[in-house]
Amino acid sequence: MGRPTIRLDSKLVEYARSLAKKITDDVQKIIDEHSTVSTERATLRLLGVDGVVGEDRIPLVNVVLDKLKEWNMLDQGVFKPIVNAAIVLDKDVQQVCEAIADGLDLRTLPQPKRQIYETFSQELVEKALTRIKRKSEERDELLRQLGDPPKPYKYLIVATGNIYEDVVQARAAVFQGADIIAVIRSTAQSLLDYVPYGATTEGYGGTYATQENFRIMRQALDEAARKVGRYIRQVNYASGLCMPEIAVMAAFEGLDILLNDAMYGILFRDINMLRTFTDQYISRLVCAYANITINTGEDNYLTTADAIEKAHTVTASQLINEQFALKAGLKPHLMGLGHAFEINPDVEDSLLYEIAHAMLSRELFPDCPVKYMPPTRYMTGNIFKGYAMNTLFNLVSSMTGQSIQLLGILTEAIHTPYMHDRYLALVNANYVFSAARHLGDEILFRPNGFIEKRANEVLRKAVELLEHISDVGLFSAIEQGIFADIRRSREGGKGLEGVFKKSEAYENPIRNALEHELGVKR
Repeated sequence: MGRPTIRLDSKLVEYARSLAKKITDDVQKIIDEHSTVSTERATLRLLGVDGVVGEDRIPLVNVVLDKLKEWNMLDQGVFKPIVNAAIVLDKDVQQVCEAIADGLDLRTLPQPKRQIYETFSQELVEKALTRIKRKSEERDELLRQLGDPPKPYKYLIVATGNIYEDVVQARAAVFQGADIIAVIRSTAQSLLDYVPYGATTEGYGGTYATQENFRIMRQALDEAARKVGRYIRQVNYASGLCMPEIAVMAAFEGLDILLNDAMYGILFRDINMLRTFTDQYISRLVCAYANITINTGEDNYLTTADAIEKAHTVTASQLINEQFALKAGLKPHLMGLGHAFEINPDVEDSLLYEIAHAMLSRELFPDCPVKYMPPTRYMTGNIFKGYAMNTLFNLVSSMTGQSIQLLGILTEAIHTPYMHDRYLALVNANYVFSAARHLGDEILFRPNGFIEKRANEVLRKAVELLEHISDVGLFSAIEQGIFADIRRSREGGKGLEGVFKKSEAYENPIRNALEHELGVKR
């Protein structure tokens, strides 16, 4: 399937990227000076630590971090004290952490010789990276065997709260033509500063993201994929207060896509800026190494801001997200940058605006699997009009060469969608994608016409916004409500107490190894 093209001001595009790079360079300097409790817990998980403690089922990694904080040892990171203890006690890392939960005080232990520490550390790092690499290679092999479905990939959600019921609905969707299954995360899990453990059967508005739930859905999708003869991608959320940990669990269980945005948690969950920026970097390092595609959340801006007036904020955010991703070693083919079909349908020529915005995203990011979101803001109880809107959405996606298509579901904005609503979404998409498969090959947009002019207008406004952000800094821009008309304070937000400045003794060889393998330079 081809796609039409439009002419963008190439010098303006280059300038926009240089501004976005400067903006993120400034933030990255701050990121590199800090770590977070979730980053350190992710490090423990990479070392193989798992399980829960006591009747309250507190994750072992949380228990260990709480102890390190109590002992005023957190600023050196979790890696060195835990690995030192493993050497001195002749235990593995899991056993050391279990001993801490049982009362072991690391402050009482001697320090091993540096050479012994470095040799053992290297073995642990290689083991962690090998575990991720092997799972990634398994996914690549299955993709090679089964074949990749044509784009746009049809992306469908399940959200029952019960992982086993999610499996039933996911299989039904795959058999009807879905290419990507996203398990919507339970409401407010992003605000939990721990990851629930094991298989879960209760959840409001979605299902808890746990490693066991990832494993259960992965197994089910692989079985369904073999039956239908095409590869099926699995999606979950690496956002909120546990971004790095969920990225690690997803890498271990072979997920393909993670919702992962540099600013979503700040804007829409009121999570502290520094916490979010630091966590997104570590989570993206893991995603890059595990060959996991990220999906960003610019589409959410248009649920609170006007899609025509504030279209440029989406473009500016896409460029910022791109630069943050590049800094973490993510290549363009793993950047599912977001945009949305959210213009008021009563606006004259709304379809032309939608095409212009879709073309701008495709032209700016030709190598990225752009994630295209369906109309939700103006969906009503009129299911016939809603079905017409979804049809136009599918047509624009096919015509403009989008990559990841979240299917529009009739009643998604009203309640958790029924299976039949999803079935109708697939019927619509299957029809439009087949009927318009090569439409993009036949289209030439008029030079300097409405679509080309609108795309360049949005780009110019995005550049003006990036200039302002570059002048004041990203933290101040967010405080001003630049994105989604939402203001957040740099000193406020959830999770701030979980951020700390690294001491000179801080070490994290796993992070160093990931950066080295990905060619990340500081």
